[in-house]
Amino acid sequence: QVQLVESGGGLVQAGGSLRLSCATSGGTISTLSMAWFRQKEGKEREFVAGINWRGGNTYYADSVKGRFSISGDNAKNTVSLQMTGLDPEDTAVYYCAAGSFVATRISARVWKMYTYWGQGTQVTVSS
Repeated sequence: QVQLVESGGGLVQAGGSLRLSCATSGGTISTLSMAWFRQKEGKEREFVAGINWRGGNTYYADSVKGRFSISGDNAKNTVSLQMTGLDPEDTAVYYCAAGSFVATRISARVWKMYTYWGQGTQVTVSS
């Protein structure tokens, strides 16, 4: 069974940096877009960043723009999220997602568009 596996979460002080990575496990999948979502305690899942492989276009939530950067390898179906300037408000479980659609500025934000999901990795930012 194909799964996405996230790594790189942890505890960091405010202003610090972390790099999350996501890889495919258990087989190969054909995807056109990958993304990161996060879920804060007691809140709904929210879009963080996305990328489509067709044009390499990237999309970001306003709350992370300028601080986070998404990148990846189309051939390997891997995606990373470089997070800088972390704030306690960034504390959440971060999920990797992959889908067989070409993400646009609108569709990248819709979690139902994605077929594959990871188990999540905890990011905690202390003040």
